Order: sequence, then C-alpha cells, then structure tokens
Amino acid sequence: MAIKQVQVTFDCAEPERVARFWRAVLGYDVPPPPAGFATWDDFDRARPPGYQGPAFASVDPSGGGPRLFFQRVPEGKVVKNRVHLDVRVGTGLVGAERLAALEAECARLVPLGAVRGLLQLADGVNESCLGMRDVEGNEFCLD
Repeated sequence: MAIKQVQVTFDCAEPERVARFWRAVLGYDVPPPPAGFATWDDFDRARPPGYQGPAFASVDPSGGGPRLFFQRVPEGKVVKNRVHLDVRVGTGLVGAERLAALEAECARLVPLGAVRGLLQLADGVNESCLGMRDVEGNEFCLD
C-alpha cells in the first residue's frame, strides 16, 4: 500500500498562533470547516468544554505541499527538534544572490514573530542556509 499524503504535525502551546505564523510563512490557507459547520468557530463551539481550541490546520492552496496540523500539548519545548522544516527560498541560487534571498526572507519573517539564528555560509559542499525559530521556538531553516 502506497502512502498518498503526508501531514506535518506541530506540538505547541498555542495552536492558532503557531498556525497563523506558518500560514504567513508559506502562503497556506485555512481548510474548510467540517461538513455541517459554516465556520471553524462554529465547529469549535460545538465541542465539549476543555476540548475547544485544541488544534488548527493549514493547507497548501495549490495542493502540492503537506497539510500542517497544530495540536495543543501540555509540555513545553525542551530540546532541539529532531525534524524541522526547510523553507526553500534560495533554491538554485548561489553566493551573494542566495545570501540576499535568505536575508530578505528573514527580514519578512522576523516581524511575524520568527527569531533569527545562525547563518551557515557555503562551505564548498553545502550552500548557505539560515537557522530560524518560529513563534514557539521550533527550529526551521531558510534554505
């Protein structure tokens, strides 16, 4: 049996906040609410107390990228992510042109709540990339 779809799930304290950040980063959209509900707020209000607002999702409007799912968990982030997203803004670019693309995207994301990390310069094997953190400290790279 072949896997047809992939969803990337984020454990977080504030699912809506993290979802809004990643929607802005990637240009993703909010998926339509479940059948029978006009809005996600209507769906959320229909859930039992204590189960409201525990999750949000985002989808690629082109249908090409994975669905992103954000779920509330009680524990905070403690260590470095073992898996992270690479936001590919410099694909095909090298040298100063690549660095300019990384810096421009960093400048766009910092006002959204991203935190700039380490810039790793090209070393003859790997191209330059810029480490970042999202609004809850999850690592990602501008690549």
